[in-house]
Amino acid sequence: MKKVLFLFISLAFISCGKDKKNNKNTEEILVSDSTGTSDYQGDVMLQFKVLDSKYLENKVMWSPFEIELYKVTEKKYDSLKRIILEKDITQLQNSIAQDSLTYEELTLFYLYRMRKLDRENELSLNSVIALNPDVLTEARLKDRNYKNTKDKSPIYGIPVLLKDNINTATMATTAGAVALQGNTTPDAFITTQLVNDGALILGKANLSEWAYYFCEDCPSGYSAVGGQTLNPYGRRIFDTGGSSSGSAVAVAANFAPISVGSETSGSILSPASQNSLVGLKPTVGLLSRRGIIPISSTLDTPGPITKTVRDNAVLLSAMAGRDTLDSKVYADSIEIKKDYYSALTDTTSLKGSRFGAIKELMKDSLYSRAVDELKKAGAKIVIFDAKDVDLPDFKRLLNLDMKKDLSAYLERYAKRVDVKSIEEIVNFNIEDSVQRIPYGQALLESVVKDSASTEKFQAIKDTLKTRGREFFNTPMENHRLDGILSINNYHAGFAAVAEYPAITVPMGYDKYGEPKGLTFISIPYSEQNLLRWAYAYEKQSKERKPPKDYIK
Repeated sequence: MKKVLFLFISLAFISCGKDKKNNKNTEEILVSDSTGTSDYQGDVMLQFKVLDSKYLENKVMWSPFEIELYKVTEKKYDSLKRIILEKDITQLQNSIAQDSLTYEELTLFYLYRMRKLDRENELSLNSVIALNPDVLTEARLKDRNYKNTKDKSPIYGIPVLLKDNINTATMATTAGAVALQGNTTPDAFITTQLVNDGALILGKANLSEWAYYFCEDCPSGYSAVGGQTLNPYGRRIFDTGGSSSGSAVAVAANFAPISVGSETSGSILSPASQNSLVGLKPTVGLLSRRGIIPISSTLDTPGPITKTVRDNAVLLSAMAGRDTLDSKVYADSIEIKKDYYSALTDTTSLKGSRFGAIKELMKDSLYSRAVDELKKAGAKIVIFDAKDVDLPDFKRLLNLDMKKDLSAYLERYAKRVDVKSIEEIVNFNIEDSVQRIPYGQALLESVVKDSASTEKFQAIKDTLKTRGREFFNTPMENHRLDGILSINNYHAGFAAVAEYPAITVPMGYDKYGEPKGLTFISIPYSEQNLLRWAYAYEKQSKERKPPKDYIK
């Protein structure tokens, strides 16, 4: 079955691939982070050219843990499962505090479960691409220092998976590409922030190769190094969303409690919603992008993917911090928050909040029900007709940014790989196209061919930002709204160019069991409000359910 991968940027709203009636005037943009879903979601299997990686060596990945994992019995695993499976950070930390769990046991549980289920079996998901060989040593150190560490962060000792475009000193950073298999680097800024806050870097998550700005007609979740990531809610039936596919799938399947993704235009919102998770795309510049393989310095941002809103706030807090070397660091006048979670309490409500619901989306029964839940929680809802706004030259923005930004990354970080430019990556892939680029590399080729003057490029960026903000600001000003309500990543393109933050929260499952998320979008640096609204909705609706085949 051929998958449809569109960013529907010139419509009043951006729809999933299966809503084909709305796919006109799309500017034929096949954007890195857009989600694609099959035309029919039932018992029809998605078709893939490649499932399992030809480059990932399982024995090598697991060799640092063989002795420790050999000691874990199924009985021990089952006893830990009752304490760990589907538990949030607060629950895990309570078990640690009560001496019913250690950080070493917590880490071993996820490693054991990952080896048991993630690859080479009938339930394999191919969500993890690399493991930190030092993570058990680090977990034992957390246990030893636990009682003597004062003012511990909530993330202290908690294992975190990072999308494999985020630099780590202990593992290569590949973006899923064969050309970068030897790319060893220092830690990214946010990696250092997490470690300094006490988090355990568990490993790297698979992703859509080159963060999905690579091939035109490839499925989301595929990379040559990591293979094809699959959705635990419908393995080979439902799309994973891209490009932070592995980051979302691994959390949904309980291979890690929390993970970090990155987004250019939908790449956190899409996989989080497709896997019934909470995903936050922060304001561009709130979190450092230094040490992350880029598509666009204009639009890129990392962000948290978790099962709960509070966990999302904890992970966001741990990554936060001013990086003066980031090209888009936020203004000195903006307060640096290191605690987004304390404001989320039992008394959190939506009273006084005003949200805009897009009239066309009210045809979706899950969206309509979510709107009713928001009303029950005290919100005022204004239904409006979304303005028809075009976003011209979106693809050119990505082409021109990637041409500059990826080359700069390769020059600065990729010291131990042979490729030093996008042209060299394209030529490297052609040498073994069957293995390295089974779906082609049309988007990388378009990057090589594109060019523009500095003035033209700036005009493209200015126009897109103005148009994106117009889409949101017009209804927000006309109806005095605090935020706009969307579905999944339907409006990710507008939020991207407007540089507005967005959060998606599970809002239920369609008649085939495919997850969907309610997405809140608001003005820059409104993350605390987004988290508060999402938390109140989550508390009211309680829609998330774990994937049944991965709860056993």
